[in-house]
Amino acid sequence: MRVLITGAAGFIGSTLAHRLLDRGDEVLCFDNLNDYYDVRLKQARLDRLLGREGFRFIKGSLEDRDALDAAFAGFAPQRVVNLAAQAGVRYSLENPRAYIDANIVGFLNVLESCRHRGIEHLVYASSSSVYGANRKLPFAVEDSVDHPVSLYAASKKSNELMAHTYSHLFNLPTTGLRFFTVYGPWGRPDMALFLFTRKILAGEPIDVFNFGKHTRDFTYIDDIVEGVIRTLDRVPGPDPAFDPLNPTPATSRAPYRVYNIGNHRPVELSLYIELIEKALGRKAEKRLLPLQPGDVPDTEAEVSALMRDTGYSPETTVEVGVERFVRWYREFYAV
Repeated sequence: MRVLITGAAGFIGSTLAHRLLDRGDEVLCFDNLNDYYDVRLKQARLDRLLGREGFRFIKGSLEDRDALDAAFAGFAPQRVVNLAAQAGVRYSLENPRAYIDANIVGFLNVLESCRHRGIEHLVYASSSSVYGANRKLPFAVEDSVDHPVSLYAASKKSNELMAHTYSHLFNLPTTGLRFFTVYGPWGRPDMALFLFTRKILAGEPIDVFNFGKHTRDFTYIDDIVEGVIRTLDRVPGPDPAFDPLNPTPATSRAPYRVYNIGNHRPVELSLYIELIEKALGRKAEKRLLPLQPGDVPDTEAEVSALMRDTGYSPETTVEVGVERFVRWYREFYAV
């Protein structure tokens, strides 16, 4: 297939691009290489892809409607994976307009390009953050997600609503994936694993929010990408069991689906830090702090729908995943 990936210089996007190229697909990366985090890491991910047969790259932003439409016109993709977004919960408190520009305006441009170019299937990144103030665990796609606690979460819920509208009005097949705390080699420097590893090696204290008591459904990058590919290959149709008198947010009479994609094995942050310390062979100096605004105490993915529909089955334990990340980090940064 010809697959356009927005954000393919990012963590998930670059790993996905390699997997699709491995199986013989053609891939176009559309990415603006913004400076939300170290551009050198994004460029290093991209450099590994640039020499591969079947790979092309266009630098551009989702907000640039003309550039995005030109990319669609020149490449003529059959399917699209939208991973480009302004990421981060805490940053949305500092720069909320960036989330509207990239995640709302940018996503509208993606939807419009897909609509007018006859795309077979749009898969897009949502987030576990949409569960917001929910406290029922595990989080299920059938649950209401109407109480976001960050603008980032609100923008991702908006993406799901926008996608449903296009699925309903224009018969565009869309699948939203609510990612749960993705980690692993080539990961994002603003995420806990990367931050903790860097600071422990530098002998600096680490900030441990919620006093290390909150839990996260840490999901290894290879398991995430396997789930993305399985959903990309399965074009949704209308759900014959959809009941408009008792509607679920997960399916529709339109060709629309939303799935959780997680490890469904939550781990307490304090244990996560212990695994990092073990892999590094060093102890962390911890600054214990309360929960930050916009964060939630716990996450856990209920993934039975994704397993039923695609055969998804995460395999990587957090012990294995953390060790692989630390090995990559020490090799990449020569520390």
